[in-house]
Amino acid sequence: MKILLATQKPFASAAVQGIRNIVEEAGHELVVLEKYAAQEELVTAVADVDALIVRSDKVTAEVVAAAPKLKIVVRAGAGYDNLDLAACTEHSVVAMNTPGQNSNAVAELAIAMMIYMSRGQFTPSTGTEIAGKTVGIQAFGNVGRLVGQKAAALGMKVKAIDPFLSDEQIAAGGAEPASSLEALYSECDFVSIHIPATPQTIGSIGYELITRMPKGATLVNTARKEVIDEAGLEQALKERTDLKYITDVAPDGYEVLKEKFGTRIFATPKKMGAQTSEANVNAGFAAARQICAYFAEGCTRFQLNK
Repeated sequence: MKILLATQKPFASAAVQGIRNIVEEAGHELVVLEKYAAQEELVTAVADVDALIVRSDKVTAEVVAAAPKLKIVVRAGAGYDNLDLAACTEHSVVAMNTPGQNSNAVAELAIAMMIYMSRGQFTPSTGTEIAGKTVGIQAFGNVGRLVGQKAAALGMKVKAIDPFLSDEQIAAGGAEPASSLEALYSECDFVSIHIPATPQTIGSIGYELITRMPKGATLVNTARKEVIDEAGLEQALKERTDLKYITDVAPDGYEVLKEKFGTRIFATPKKMGAQTSEANVNAGFAAARQICAYFAEGCTRFQLNK
């Protein structure tokens, strides 16, 4: 089978070599498309491939339609809003992600963001410590649990909510279950967001939730830009001059917001939750192994479009 590794934002060379080794040892061929300038290059490259590995690259309906032999696409990472699942289903293409491979990198970033904002973005001022504070975790999956473990190790109290988990499961993961989403925001000095961008969650975090947060609280977003109601966020920061927001995906008009709110808001220059060499290698290797397992034994463990 011919497998295309298409990454506009390339993997590290060691990761690419490792992916090649996995693919070739399983008897398949790997071709690589890196740093391509236009979406049309991806559309052309998929014409004769049986499988596709991507990172944040957009696998649109056009891409899927241009790949008549395509059987499986794997997004090397947890988020998968760059995959058109409906188009994959329509063309009988199995779509997967690689959950858990980037989790530690994202969790470490979330903790670092809490410290960074507590210390006034490292400006010469008197900050606060995170020990003794309460962190609320919105979605208690792979990343959320790791954030909770690291926060607890630093002396924080951990609360969590997840619509797909029982209170018993949350407690078993080391967190106190929150009675409601509103309670989570009302009771926590930090709220760390780990929900996907879905029709149900897009724009779901806005003025009403944010203004419930205690005095001096910080909202931490290492999930997706789209889950934030940015007009509501701006209004909340305007009315509540004690609140802070930090994210690794910049809101629209970030520079204007930065001028208005100074060190109460911060966005990293690019999406960087998974930007560690370890996460890159782990996710890339997992994607290659999942494709090989699918071809060898029909394994669809991480299929998204069931």
